[in-house]
Amino acid sequence: MSQKNQTLGEFIIENQAEFKYSSGELSRLINSIRLAAKVVNHEVNKAGLVDIIGAAGDVNAQGEDQQKLDVYANNKFIQTMTKRNIVCGIASEEEDDFISINSQDEQNQNKYVVLIDPLDGSSNIDVNVSVGTIFSIYRRITPVGTPVTIEDFLQKGDEQVGAGYIIYGTSTMLVYTTGHGVNGFTLNPAIGTFYLSHPEMHFPETGTIYSVNEGNYIHFPQGVKDYIKYCQQEEGDRPYTSRYIGSLVSDFHRNMIKGGIYMYPQSSKYPQGKLRLLYECNPMAFLAEQANGAASDGFGRVMEIEPKELHQRVPLFCGSSKMVQMVENFMSSSV
Repeated sequence: MSQKNQTLGEFIIENQAEFKYSSGELSRLINSIRLAAKVVNHEVNKAGLVDIIGAAGDVNAQGEDQQKLDVYANNKFIQTMTKRNIVCGIASEEEDDFISINSQDEQNQNKYVVLIDPLDGSSNIDVNVSVGTIFSIYRRITPVGTPVTIEDFLQKGDEQVGAGYIIYGTSTMLVYTTGHGVNGFTLNPAIGTFYLSHPEMHFPETGTIYSVNEGNYIHFPQGVKDYIKYCQQEEGDRPYTSRYIGSLVSDFHRNMIKGGIYMYPQSSKYPQGKLRLLYECNPMAFLAEQANGAASDGFGRVMEIEPKELHQRVPLFCGSSKMVQMVENFMSSSV
């Protein structure tokens, strides 16, 4: 039984027998993400003191302006996982295409690919608001020892073997799952060690917080508009509280602890939704379900969506299970 204040390294060793394909490789992968997170955390925490904030002058694969810290975080996570030779492929929200690791090395026996959003909510950096990193881990489906292909990355969320996020806030936390519940680890900056601080994290079955950018209300489908009005009505434990940070990691983290729902629906501006299925929605859906929550595209489970491309966008409703179910009811009744 894991105990609070256990180090992340101790926790990984103690629980690695639970991994479906226990060979130590997945444990080393989680450890490499931990290492990169500490490096990125250091830069985030001194962002106002060095020339690391603001736009980098480039755009990412989705045509969005890249922040300097986006580029920095992307490079650090890719470098860390590449140099430690523990993955066979990486896909990043900041890259046009996936990266094949040691593709010419026939001795490369690595089994896992990682998909990552290196710095979620990076537009908040300039105003000192919490940001995060999101990661998703899959076991490759092409033969070990051969170069990875697009099929290794275009797997349904149900096939994930691990997922998590790092939140860089008032304290820095690494929260992850390998399919056996969700646990959170807080960084002690004095010694650079993550300690188990939030064991067996769970969404309350329902909550009183809804998180959505209401500035886009006019562009939302009718079902979402109806649900927002429902949240605002005075009845029972309603009206609910509106809380929206603009960083998926931060909003998700708060709602998991306090109970609530995060919504980024499709809209007339983004008919397919705005969040990325592979880098944001699938890992958060895996975490939500492992924490007794739910994640939907408004009509069904996010993790059952068949990916068609690396940077595919989908709507996302995730959080407390009863709140997600209520959104689905409103969506289906408005069709």
